[in-house]
Amino acid sequence: MRQATSVLYKIAWLRVDTQTILTIQNHVITKNHRMVITHAEKRAWILKIRDVKESDMGWYMCQINTDPMKSQVGYLDVVVPPDILDYPTSTDMVVKEGSNVTLKCAATGSPTPVITWRREGGEPISLPGGVEVTSYNGSTFTIPRVDRLHMGAYLCIASNGIPPTISKRVMLIVHFPPMIWIQNQLVGAAIGQSITLDCQSEAFPKSINYWMKNDSIIIPSDRFIPETFENAYKVLMKLTILSVDIADLGLLYKCVAKNSLGDTDGAIKLYPLLLSTLDIG
Repeated sequence: MRQATSVLYKIAWLRVDTQTILTIQNHVITKNHRMVITHAEKRAWILKIRDVKESDMGWYMCQINTDPMKSQVGYLDVVVPPDILDYPTSTDMVVKEGSNVTLKCAATGSPTPVITWRREGGEPISLPGGVEVTSYNGSTFTIPRVDRLHMGAYLCIASNGIPPTISKRVMLIVHFPPMIWIQNQLVGAAIGQSITLDCQSEAFPKSINYWMKNDSIIIPSDRFIPETFENAYKVLMKLTILSVDIADLGLLYKCVAKNSLGDTDGAIKLYPLLLSTLDIG
């Protein structure tokens, strides 16, 4: 900041918004030790501010005590990279399926940051009215009647053109009781044949999964081989029966899923399949 004038007059710098006198001639009046006044070429009075802070933003006036007084003002704009506030920005959330969820993100910076929401895996974001978008601009958005498909990480991204762009990860966890799907509830098998029964379940928190035969839990053995394959909240349950025996036929085999919110099961009936029918097929 410069102002040229004759040395016959007193020169002062002021902060306009607070009417604070900062300097008079070569003397710094303010207690702000980051401010320095220099006099260059007997004409220019230069106010220097070291380690500029956001609070330094505003109007400054150079004033000459002529009669009438002469002055000139200048605006100092301080740009500040974005910073996401811990409060009221949402933290990781655990909710029940069917409830309404509101995610919030607050950020500071100058210029004022733009808040953008995205899902970490690139999945669409659900908005009221059934609208789905890949990203959403706004500090707050609500997901009505949240379901398991909404579960995952959401990224709050704050940017204002001043690097670096900053983000916060908010994990949305949806709790729901187990559900089971069985594609084939009636499966045929011949004596001596090996057969695999399939059952799919979904639950969160993660469920305990096992198989039952005639209301007794099946213990893994040389002939009965239960397996589970997990993917997030989904579980594929398989039960392989090696060398089917006549005692294995005509029974109900149940796949069971339990968690803290409930339990459910699905039944598969294994019926005898004639060898002649098997050969013809």
